[in-house]
Order: sequence, then C-alpha cells, then structure tokens
Amino acid sequence: MRPVRTAFAGALLGTLVLAGCGQGGTSASPSPAPAASSPSAGTPATGFPVTVEAANGKVTITEKPQRIVSLSATHTETLFAIGAGPQVVAVDDRSNFPPEAPKTSLSGFKPNVEAIVAQKPDLVVVSDDLDDIVNELGKVNVPVLHEPSATTLDQAYEEIEELGAATGNKAKADEVAAGMRTSLDRLAAEAPKNAGLTFYHELDQTPYAATSKTFIGQIYAMFGLTNIADKAPDAAGGYPKLSAEFVAQADPDLIFLADVNCCGQNRDALAGRPGWKDLSAIEKGHVVELDDDIASRWGPRVVQLAETIGAAVAKAGAS
Repeated sequence: MRPVRTAFAGALLGTLVLAGCGQGGTSASPSPAPAASSPSAGTPATGFPVTVEAANGKVTITEKPQRIVSLSATHTETLFAIGAGPQVVAVDDRSNFPPEAPKTSLSGFKPNVEAIVAQKPDLVVVSDDLDDIVNELGKVNVPVLHEPSATTLDQAYEEIEELGAATGNKAKADEVAAGMRTSLDRLAAEAPKNAGLTFYHELDQTPYAATSKTFIGQIYAMFGLTNIADKAPDAAGGYPKLSAEFVAQADPDLIFLADVNCCGQNRDALAGRPGWKDLSAIEKGHVVELDDDIASRWGPRVVQLAETIGAAVAKAGAS
C-alpha cells in the first residue's frame, strides 16, 4: 500500500486561501466496496470492476460511474481534463473551474451526507476526510475515493491516473499526466541556469509563506530559485508566518502573490507595508500576481503556474 499523503497546505490553506483550493487530510478506514451489481468481472469491453488504492484503502468500483460528485476543486479540474466531465453531476461550492462544472452548494469543508446522497452518486471524490465523511458515505454503500493534497509532482500524477482508472478514462488520464511531465521538464530545462535569484511566495497578507518542502515550493525549485522562507524561525512546518521585517531584510528578487483575488494584494499594496517600499522586487517591477486558484491546486493547471514562474524568472534574470 502506498503511503498516505499529507496536505498541500493543510488547514492553513483551508482558512487563508479563499480561492477554493482542495485540502488534504489524514488517512481514514477503508470504505466498504459497493454491493456487487456489475456484470462479470474485468470484461475487456468495460474494464470494470476496477480497484483503486486511494488514501482510504482499496476501493472497488463495480461499474463505470455515471453520477460522480466531486468535493474538491482540484479533482473537479482533473475530472474534466481527463474526459470524465459528462459523468460529473455535482461539484462543491469552491469548484469554479472549468466554468461548465455543475457547481452546487455542497461543501468539501463541511460535508453533509444527506445532501451528497441526494445527488444519487455512484462515486464521490474528496481530498479531505472531514467529519469522517468517507466512513459515513460508506455506511450507505456510496464508493468514495479519498485523494489528499499531493506533496510531490509524482503524487499529483498518480492521483490523476487513479481518477482515470476509477472513472473509465484511464487512457486520457495517462495522457494528461504524461503531458504534464513533459511540459514541466521542458520548462525546467529552459530556465536560466545559475540565476541566483531569491523569491518570496505569499499565501496571504498576514503574511504566511511556503517553504521548499511544500508542493508549491518544489515547483519553484525547478527553476533554481532560493526560497527566503526556508530560513524563517518556524519553517519546519512548511508554512511559516513571516514578519514584515523578515521579508524586508531578505529583500527577495521576486515576489509571487497568491492572495490577489481573495485579498486584493498587488505591487502597490506591498509598497504600502512598513519597510517594503524599497524592496528590490517592488522597485524593479518583479512582483508577480498569480491566479489564486492555480497557485493553490495540484491538478493539470500546475503547468500554467510553472509557465508564469518561468516567465518571471527569465524577466528578472535579464534585468
């Protein structure tokens, strides 16, 4: 059995990043397999039943799901990217991409069993096991895949492939994951070498940051950047709260903001903070406004995040 994955930003992103990131969670007891109602096992025509090993153990899905409910914004993006969109009947209130996703009032933060069951799902996908939702749905024979926030790119690829297998879209899912690998490898190879640039990634304006040990930190590491948050006093947890003085003294070459849509942060707002007006990144125009959602999710649009980072690195290196 593969190790259970920890949260992308855990409870921190759940409370600070209001743009709807998926949240990770802890391992739960394996959900019971649904009642056997499928045709003979493993027929070449359907590929079902299939067994997927998720964070909640081995989950057997007897027939190709036709009524999928997603309670994770990241997994909603993935389901549509791998061709499972027509099978999705409801998504949570933070799933805002793609626009055609059937958004509802369902919550991934406060899951309601009755409301979920009312959608008549034959598969529910979650990135958290809040309120013991995996076990509660299992009691009514609803198969659940618990796919927590990825902590590495390999884990992100793995989840995409697992969702493909679980929904009958394995070939397309494998294609999406392979395309991500290829694109990210290319972007890393094209990045300027030995740029020696430092950066600060802001989760929210308090300000919380992310270290190189986090999923987002590993994306930045692809471009050879030095993360100022790695030297923060409480960096061990991955998401230290930095003081304004700490950032001012570090004077990063690049500042990336993941609190633009949620919190209205931009270059001018940063310049108004005590001691920040003369920061190199602000003076030289190397403050990058990220899409909050893309910067907080670990699905296929990670490539877009890496493209934005790569372009900023190239610009800063040339200045």
